[in-house]
Amino acid sequence: MSIYATLWTLKFPKGGNDYFGCDWIEVFAQGVPAHVGSPTPGEGYEDGDPYADFLPPAIPVPEGYDGNQLRAVVIATEETNKVIQRYEQPLMTLTGGEYAALLFHELHERICDALRGDAPRVVAHWIAPCGGARLHHDDGSVRELPPRPNAT
Repeated sequence: MSIYATLWTLKFPKGGNDYFGCDWIEVFAQGVPAHVGSPTPGEGYEDGDPYADFLPPAIPVPEGYDGNQLRAVVIATEETNKVIQRYEQPLMTLTGGEYAALLFHELHERICDALRGDAPRVVAHWIAPCGGARLHHDDGSVRELPPRPNAT
């Protein structure tokens, strides 16, 4: 049985930069309910939290718990390996509270930054009439893209 519930799946630019012709990758959010690993008596984890080495700290199950509060949210891609319950090198792992407090545009930016890694951010995209393109980056560098097939 999985400790995760899929919250959403979206396509993001694979390299964290959105431009015409970029590659895309599926990114998904996996929520971990508050009761998983909880120190609250009666939740089944009286012997300890078996997920403590890869999830944020377990939380007490809130009074009137309806199953919607989250201990953690793991953001991963379709290429992220999973061994038993642990995602290996997810894009990010947030506490349930951090996730709930994020606005979508903040989360989007953090995901794109994680996908981009150390690569510079695209700040302008120029498309030539022949179908080629030029990407301008925030570090001042410029990258030429070849013409796309069948571009006229």
